[in-house]
Amino acid sequence: MPDKRARALPYLALVLNALVWGVSWWPLRELQGEGLHPLWSSAFTYLLGALAMLCFMPKVWGEFVRHKALWLLALAAGTTMVGFNWGVSIGEVIRVVLLFYLMPIWAVLVARVALNERITLKALLRVGLAFAGAVLVLSPNGSLGFPLPSNLAEWLGLMGGAAFALNNIMLRHQAERTAQARLFAMFVGGIVAPSAVAALLALLLGEGNAFVQWPVLPGFYGGLVLLAFAVTLLVANYGLQYGASRLPANVTSVVMLSEVVFATLSAIVLTQEVLTLQVGIGGAMIVLAAALSALENKDAH
Repeated sequence: MPDKRARALPYLALVLNALVWGVSWWPLRELQGEGLHPLWSSAFTYLLGALAMLCFMPKVWGEFVRHKALWLLALAAGTTMVGFNWGVSIGEVIRVVLLFYLMPIWAVLVARVALNERITLKALLRVGLAFAGAVLVLSPNGSLGFPLPSNLAEWLGLMGGAAFALNNIMLRHQAERTAQARLFAMFVGGIVAPSAVAALLALLLGEGNAFVQWPVLPGFYGGLVLLAFAVTLLVANYGLQYGASRLPANVTSVVMLSEVVFATLSAIVLTQEVLTLQVGIGGAMIVLAAALSALENKDAH
């Protein structure tokens, strides 16, 4: 029995990570209601994580500074946070998450440029499957057309997915770096990119704009939500490191797709969102393409 429990722990850790990210839209929207834009919420939560790592693992700073490729990982992770966290905060959660998981398309293109990987027939078929799913997800009222996002949230979800593909490619590229340094780089990106975008937009749009405001000190409820969100993100990231270091990479990727399920169910239960048959079929095609992409890399670890 103990052996079975030990074997199940990595899977449970990954599911926990997927659960936290699948419902992350809720605390972000709660904080937005308290006057704290999701970009600032993201930056503050990752600042707490980075400070915690520096307190307990101060050597990660030196490793991060010495290896410039980790800076690109930070940029990719930060751009992912901008796209995903902002997108799910202002748009339809289901559609944004599905667009975010159009990774098979971006992964093929980024891997070709960054790692010089050959584009195989199987990869092209996965891209076609994901693209067809995007057509169904993005086509309104049952009409089919070229899948272009119709609002800022959908564009952000698409951008976040592309950045996440680069994030995963860079994690593979920097496999010789310590797991702590890679995680710290992602935290740094989660601080710098959202806060830089928020500050730039606030400066350009001026005081009192309704788009992005300067951060405000949240009240008691907002402070509790922010602290709880930061703690859960720390636990979730630890769960990802624990599970991913003990399971093959393809298994990790497939288990992480459960985030789509958690996001969809939470959006249906907690909001007025409805999963239509067309979006459901398109979403299933996107998830299937991502799963096939993960399962092809059977030897990855």
